[in-house]
Amino acid sequence: MIEDIVFQRLSALCARGEHCQHDMTEKMKRWEVDEETQAAVMERLIKGRYIDDERYTRAFVHDKIAYNQWGRRKIEQALWLKHVDGDIVKAVLDDVDDEDYINALRPLLRQKEKSVKGRSDYERRMKLMQWAAGRGFTFDIIRQCMDTDGFEND
Repeated sequence: MIEDIVFQRLSALCARGEHCQHDMTEKMKRWEVDEETQAAVMERLIKGRYIDDERYTRAFVHDKIAYNQWGRRKIEQALWLKHVDGDIVKAVLDDVDDEDYINALRPLLRQKEKSVKGRSDYERRMKLMQWAAGRGFTFDIIRQCMDTDGFEND
């Protein structure tokens, strides 16, 4: 009885947006659902394809690059916190073309460049690189953005 109610609530939630297994488990823990019921509900959600960690990861990665302008490292960390399997994360992130990261980072660097202060071009460039690394971009991607003709060097 309680299993059906929990399943209905979670399946309705999953129908509105992507969620990972960890999110649903945490929600059931907050609702104080016993572990046996949690396992049964999770099995039904997975079997019914309401939850699919790979599909969730693909949507998450797309959204974080396109809307939040996050780099690979920051996305990896966020997915690790959501307990998504590392093999799934690696496979999905390996499918992302470097050009997607570059297209996300280049306008951010141009905008940030206007406000970065430093005594020399070198110091400003290092501050920009450090800032981009803080957004989760790898140094390879940062260098590609900064070394291209489309990015202004002082």
